[in-house]
Amino acid sequence: MSFIAPQWPAPKTIHCLVSTRSDGVSGAPFHSLNLGDHVGDNAADVLLNRTIFTKKLPNQPIWLKQTHSIVVSTPKSRALPGCDEILADASVSNVPNEVLVIMTADCLPVLLTNTKGTIIGAAHSGWRGLSAGILENTVNAMLKLDSETQSSDLIAWMGPAIGPDFFEVGQDVKTCFQESGVSFAENAFKPIPNKPGKFLADICRLARGRLETLGLKMIFGAEHCTVRDQELFFSYRRDGQTGRFASAIWISK
Repeated sequence: MSFIAPQWPAPKTIHCLVSTRSDGVSGAPFHSLNLGDHVGDNAADVLLNRTIFTKKLPNQPIWLKQTHSIVVSTPKSRALPGCDEILADASVSNVPNEVLVIMTADCLPVLLTNTKGTIIGAAHSGWRGLSAGILENTVNAMLKLDSETQSSDLIAWMGPAIGPDFFEVGQDVKTCFQESGVSFAENAFKPIPNKPGKFLADICRLARGRLETLGLKMIFGAEHCTVRDQELFFSYRRDGQTGRFASAIWISK
């Protein structure tokens, strides 16, 4: 399986594609469809893998340099001079055939659109960005692109990410969410027996809570675990040095 598509009630004008680790050219430990150009893989192999991926898209994707920030790339910011490298962890658009892409290997990719299919967003939601407000910033940037859309009109899909049985974190991570000002379900952090100060975190539950707080009611996905599904997805937590897969979304003309 080279690619998967979200199962969600998005309008027909909205198209999504999520790559897997299959049918690329990279050797171990990046085998085989690694799209990350920052992980130590052969540059020529990554370029060819991106060519394979891009053939499935209507346009060259907008690649971000992700740094676990809460910065959102917008059509306006991308039009500024000297914007060759985009330092951001989310992007939004209302431009047909503009392909938004997030790369991950355990962090949660969140794709968003509205019921009219006029705006889209893609957010890299690792625990740092999630606790700091990347989803809030992405939703707010989307709403600015369509003044008639409210947050309750948005639809979200949570893509492949580390599952709740594998995401061991310390008290510092839980504290970041406690101090963020946004409440979360207590079972989003389950204490690990015989490991004081250690928890199993549910990143999808945390993301869902923040989306619901923003007013979203249509939230889907969270069925793929990157750690468990070793044949399908790269996982940094499982493998250490590894590749990256991509989640893409665009509006058709």
